[in-house]
Amino acid sequence: MPDDISTEKPTPEIAASEIVETIPSALIILDRYLNITSANRAFYQTFRTSPGDTEGSQIYELGNRQWDIPALRTLLESVIPHRASVEGFEVEHDFPTIGRRTMLVNARKIFSPGAHDGSILLAIEDVSEERAARAESKNLWRLTQSIVDTIRDPLVVLEDDMTIVTASKAFLTMFGITAAATRGRRLADLGQHQWDVPALRHLMEKVLPENKPIESFEIEDDFPGLGRRVFNLNARKISQPGNHASRMLLVFEDITDRKQRERDALSLANEISHRIKNNLQIVVGLIAYEVNFTAAPCVPGYRAMQARIGAIAQLYDLISHSSHGRAIDVGDYLREIARTMRASLLGDTSGIVIEIAAEALDIDPERAVPFGLLVNELATNAIKHAFPGGSGKIVLSVERAGDQIELSVADDGIGMTKSDMAKSQENRGSDYVAIFVRQLGGTIVPTPVTEAGTVVRIRLPFLLVPPDRAAPLAA
Repeated sequence: MPDDISTEKPTPEIAASEIVETIPSALIILDRYLNITSANRAFYQTFRTSPGDTEGSQIYELGNRQWDIPALRTLLESVIPHRASVEGFEVEHDFPTIGRRTMLVNARKIFSPGAHDGSILLAIEDVSEERAARAESKNLWRLTQSIVDTIRDPLVVLEDDMTIVTASKAFLTMFGITAAATRGRRLADLGQHQWDVPALRHLMEKVLPENKPIESFEIEDDFPGLGRRVFNLNARKISQPGNHASRMLLVFEDITDRKQRERDALSLANEISHRIKNNLQIVVGLIAYEVNFTAAPCVPGYRAMQARIGAIAQLYDLISHSSHGRAIDVGDYLREIARTMRASLLGDTSGIVIEIAAEALDIDPERAVPFGLLVNELATNAIKHAFPGGSGKIVLSVERAGDQIELSVADDGIGMTKSDMAKSQENRGSDYVAIFVRQLGGTIVPTPVTEAGTVVRIRLPFLLVPPDRAAPLAA
């Protein structure tokens, strides 16, 4: 065996000493008289002392008797003699060298082989910052709870798994539950599971990971003790600086009364629209009656007037049946106009067909009347002039064109020559078209004149809105 390799095994005392030095917590060993026999480097660094000032001294006399602490005396003289170990004994004290600190002490009796008198091993961990952070967190939480309780609208704070951290007094009062009954429970489990709504759950799952707030999510249900209620829900992520954990703030706004007022107003508006439609239908009926007794040259004029008033009546009919307010689906409106024109101008035996091609857009009711009259005039002109043979097809279409809307009325009739176009500019129908285009703030798009069908295109800004009832397309 090579001479330079030692075969000696470390003594238990040396091995224990090395282990003690590698432990980051402060460690000291006391004999049965509570004299310090040894300490590790962490102890000397923490309490700013040296082995010469420490070893051999009784622990109470260490330094300027800063270790003469009643709580420590209780541990060493009353607890340790009757127990082999103590875990997590907390000592808070003003240490002259390091100030007021909170120490967590773990004590254990240790015995050397063959020795009858044991020693005491003390492991001392400085938990001052942790305790201070915990106290600060509690104070911050009390402040947060105070703020939460001052807000009039009911609200809850949720963990990322949708369990309730806390609920405001307004929430507890409104839903007749206690704080203990809500804390730690999932929102979907409250009451009779009124909040267990798939759409809401889907939205809330996006708030924390994607940081997307929920704005005015509406939920209506029967709530125990409250009856039928409507709530607007708003949610957003909240986080504390320096803390990676995030929570969700969910606010409940009771809009039941407001919703009822809106429904009452909508019901009243629909009722008024229904009555206006009925009155206009009476006028249409009177005109139809007069046609039977008027001179032949006057009949087309009566029929045209009947179609115009019928177009307006159909608008109010659609409004009276609308379930989302006054906005009207433009496709439905065009179909009703076409139906009225078939009844007043074409009849059941006509070979002229009117088709509709419209994007999913809603018409602004403020401009729906001139819009309907414009469509009526263009279609009437096509019916009068495009089909001398008595058969053909007219297509009414509306589509987006950038930030505008394009209305087109196309037929597959005989077309128009330049002289026909010049004559058409002088007739009354064209005057009406120009008036309605001007009222709508639109422009007529130049279209090549052909002898195979006619297409009239009109650009109409600010007229239509998307079907979600958003703001007009142009500002």
